[in-house]
Amino acid sequence: MILRHLFSPLNNTRLSHLCGPTDEHLRTIEIALDVRIAHRHEQFKVEGPKAKAQRAMDMLQAMYEIAARPITPATVQLMLSGDGSAEGADGPSLATRRADLKPRTQNQALYLDNIAEFDITFGIGPAGTGKTYLAVAAAVDALQRSAVQRIVLTRPAVEAGERLGFLPGDLNQKVDPYLRPLYDALYDLMGYDQVHKAFERQQLEIAPLAFMRGRTLNNAFVILDEAQNTTPEQMKMFLTRVGFGTKTVITGDLTQIDLPKAQMSGLVEAERILRRTPGIAITRLTSLDIVRHPLVARIVDAYDAARLEDLPRITPALAIPEPEADLPRVGLPKTRAPKSAIAKAR
Repeated sequence: MILRHLFSPLNNTRLSHLCGPTDEHLRTIEIALDVRIAHRHEQFKVEGPKAKAQRAMDMLQAMYEIAARPITPATVQLMLSGDGSAEGADGPSLATRRADLKPRTQNQALYLDNIAEFDITFGIGPAGTGKTYLAVAAAVDALQRSAVQRIVLTRPAVEAGERLGFLPGDLNQKVDPYLRPLYDALYDLMGYDQVHKAFERQQLEIAPLAFMRGRTLNNAFVILDEAQNTTPEQMKMFLTRVGFGTKTVITGDLTQIDLPKAQMSGLVEAERILRRTPGIAITRLTSLDIVRHPLVARIVDAYDAARLEDLPRITPALAIPEPEADLPRVGLPKTRAPKSAIAKAR
């Protein structure tokens, strides 16, 4: 299918921003949507399958509307990961340092709505869907509005398929590598100085999951990240830490479980047990909600397809292994007792 559009009135600045340096933005759209885009001045032509060509044309028109200023490659990729609109999906506005922060897809908007409405929310989906980032943004917003008194971020200290061995330094230096993604999100949403001031006022706390036992968290916004690497016992322990006035978000990716294969994931069990429990929301995100480079969505889809085709080889540790089948006993050769033992028996 071939679609044509004439951008009028002619504005060379907008056209330049729309195309990007050396037509970089057009090439990005072509690769992502498998279409061909040609243009001569303000006349554009899109050729490809009907649905993809229409989406590419809609995206070009949406980009032209915001082309008064240069369009960054990140903006193009975010629009490709959404519905082609520069506005994103409707969702709650969050008070963070990022004025442009908004849900990019309908599932992300639903995720934020669930966080606002329910005391406990699960966000389950592949990498790049904004599970952790949006949860931290909602926590920062709640702290800024004084809806909570502090933010508690935690994750299990599980190595991703590697054996790091002994880590030098004090306790904070030992656990910091595991918690670095949470720090990165906080620095982006609050700023470096504000984060350290919040730590000094004890409004922010980042700790390994093992340190949560025995605590009751009141008037706090608590986030458990990488929950797929919890054991069922750890997950139950964490969920029972919730106190009065506390909002809890649990995030995880069921395709990236780093537990031993014989160990069941606490996130898998919690989703199965709590899916119909009142007051708890479970939001499922998919590859369509990925807001990173378009290749990330393709990588996730490719791995999912391979997992379905070859389950025995790459199935993650999602369940307790079946008990070993009873094997026939193999008779052992009889051994003769020592003569001394026989003599004593007589």
